Amino acid sequence: MGTGGIARKSRLLVIAVAIAALLIAVHTVISRLSEPAVYDADSTEIAVGPGEHFEIQVADGRADGFRWIIAAPRPDPAVLRASGSHVDPDEPPSSGAGGSRYLDFVAVGAGRTDLRLLRCRRCTDGAGVAEGTQSLEFRVTVG
Repeated sequence: MGTGGIARKSRLLVIAVAIAALLIAVHTVISRLSEPAVYDADSTEIAVGPGEHFEIQVADGRADGFRWIIAAPRPDPAVLRASGSHVDPDEPPSSGAGGSRYLDFVAVGAGRTDLRLLRCRRCTDGAGVAEGTQSLEFRVTVG
């Protein structure tokens, strides 16, 4: 094989590596752009577009028997829908305790609604007065 054949193969290899690096970079950018926005307890005003997913990060209370619920009055279902939750046990929440729970939501359609989250052991209508109960209020605007 002459030096021309080696040079051609080297160029092809360089091009293949460059294309692979470009594809990895594009995938990374798309992945970061498609991740849902994360809000914490201090983010009382949330503005998102229709169809967008977002998360609210709170302290995970499973270890001490607490859990988070969507309290009454429930958000307008034409504007906002809960879509589950997940826990990241290694990431401390802004409060500095335990792991973080992420409550997942989808902005259904244009409008404004209130979202009230309640952290309680026995989640009932009177849970707001029980010791250790915590309430978070959010105004969600979808537009």
